[in-house]
Amino acid sequence: MAETTSPVKLEAPTETPQELIISGKESLENYIQKGSDAGTFDASLPPLEIPIIDFGLLTSPSSSSQELEKLRSALCSWGCFQVINHGVEPALLNKVREATKQFFGLPLAEKKKYYQEDGNFDGYGNDKMQTLHWSHLLYLTVHPEDKRQLKFWPENPEYFRETLDEFSKQSEVINQILLKAFARSLNMEENCFLDMFGEQALMLARFNWYPPCPRPDLVLGVFPHTDGSGLTMLLPDKEVGGLQFLKDNQWYSVTVIPEAFVVNVGDQLEL
Repeated sequence: MAETTSPVKLEAPTETPQELIISGKESLENYIQKGSDAGTFDASLPPLEIPIIDFGLLTSPSSSSQELEKLRSALCSWGCFQVINHGVEPALLNKVREATKQFFGLPLAEKKKYYQEDGNFDGYGNDKMQTLHWSHLLYLTVHPEDKRQLKFWPENPEYFRETLDEFSKQSEVINQILLKAFARSLNMEENCFLDMFGEQALMLARFNWYPPCPRPDLVLGVFPHTDGSGLTMLLPDKEVGGLQFLKDNQWYSVTVIPEAFVVNVGDQLEL
């Protein structure tokens, strides 16, 4: 006889782990990066100006040849690039940033309404890792729309849901155009990557928040990793830096362009 279980709602703590550590009630031990998890703690790393791709030129047949060659070089030699002229208005980008800050700035009692359930990635919480990231996150499934778990979508601030809905729809269009451009730049059939993922391709939104840390020389907000996705579109914070890439066995600090997306090719597209 088959037995089914429902996700268990985990009880959120009355204080975050970071608050407990700062107050001296808990040890920092589980956050200290060791061995293969250890990254670099040097904030003075040389800057890395990764390739810049003009999204508008990718959609213009008369001028796309040169831009496609730049894209091919970025994909084959770097695995990442920054995309400009993507068409998403700065006002919407600022709204996403502000909604994120307001949500993470809420009292824990309010955020715990969206606390992750056992066996479910959606919701507010921490990465479930042996060595913990010094960060909080909010995971939300945004596509396909029938897979959205709206009980985890914050209602405070009140414009959060509509902002994420609009941002995710525009991001999906960019994603589709980029995947087509990837294929054309490699002389492949234009829809091959889109067909590979299918119409029900999963798209997730992840919001990261890095609280103040008493020992930033010992911990990382996110440890060194590759993305398991097809591609990741990152909207950096305007005020908080720290994004780093590993190239040719050397860590570099990424020079972020205002209002550009940092696009990283994930494991599913790496050949």
